[in-house]
Amino acid sequence: MNERLPVVLVTGLSGGGKASILRALEDIGYEAVDNPPLTMLEDMVLRSDRKLAIGVDARTRGFDSNLVLSALDRLRANPRLRPELVFAWASESTLLRRYTETRRRHPLAPHGRVADGIRTEIEATAPLRERAELVIDTSDLPIAELRRLIERNYGQDAESAAGRMVVTLVSFAYRQGLPPEADLVFDGRFLRNPHYDPILRPRTGIDPEVAAYIAADPDYEAYFAQIAGLVDLVLPRFVQEGKKYATIAIGCTGGKHRSVHLVERLAAHLADRLARDRAADGAGPGWRLHVVHRELARDPGSRGAGSRGVDAPAERRRLDVEPNEEPDDRTARSSRIQAQEA
Repeated sequence: MNERLPVVLVTGLSGGGKASILRALEDIGYEAVDNPPLTMLEDMVLRSDRKLAIGVDARTRGFDSNLVLSALDRLRANPRLRPELVFAWASESTLLRRYTETRRRHPLAPHGRVADGIRTEIEATAPLRERAELVIDTSDLPIAELRRLIERNYGQDAESAAGRMVVTLVSFAYRQGLPPEADLVFDGRFLRNPHYDPILRPRTGIDPEVAAYIAADPDYEAYFAQIAGLVDLVLPRFVQEGKKYATIAIGCTGGKHRSVHLVERLAAHLADRLARDRAADGAGPGWRLHVVHRELARDPGSRGAGSRGVDAPAERRRLDVEPNEEPDDRTARSSRIQAQEA
């Protein structure tokens, strides 16, 4: 049986990192085309025999969210194709800062205020964001992590596991805001806090002594059992619904100790389940697992900074995070972007 041809439509807010996503897709073997006329979109896809990544946004001639969605629906009806929609966005303050740094005009407000153009575009692209398989918040994510996110979801490993939902476990700090992409959020702030131990404070939740300190909380085991039980319940239902991406976030005050440890333990729990199910039936559940420590990724000096894929405990690998870069939507890599995935 012939495999379906992957087609990724990349859209979103101007300045949100679409060009960086297209470059990342190009790096993993996609033929990237940015901003073709909308009337050419379907014909371009149907004539291609290569994996395609196509950027479509407010600069596109004849741009209209409903027209893009109609074209996407027709492509999805083609059994030869496997199209997906990726939506890149960032907070308004981040977009304003990027436009200030690059001194560019907003395409929807060439002679007016950038803020007005951003708000107009948010409204115009809302239907695309609602229908996107993957929404990437690029407000505060290193460019290296963006590239890993794209490779994780669209690289060779993803293609070999096409149809398996990507489950991302995220640790975060409440004071830095909730991950907007989260489907489930758990709060670890009531547990014992290693921050108040001067020996443990500089370490992270990956450290065994920090983990032991947190686990000594009398309510820890009962709480983790509740988290694991709920996750074990909902993940198979997500798969049944055809969900392609699921994000489970666990937060604490600083995002360095308790949330990191809880995510690590939940990852081990789910990895063990993957291994057991594979041993039983050779396939395992219909998802792939990935871990992201958001606040540690912002501090590359932290032990365990960055993200990794988790298939089973023996298959874990550590990824270091490069210094933050923040390239503008269409400028060279030398300009900066804080880009996130998801």
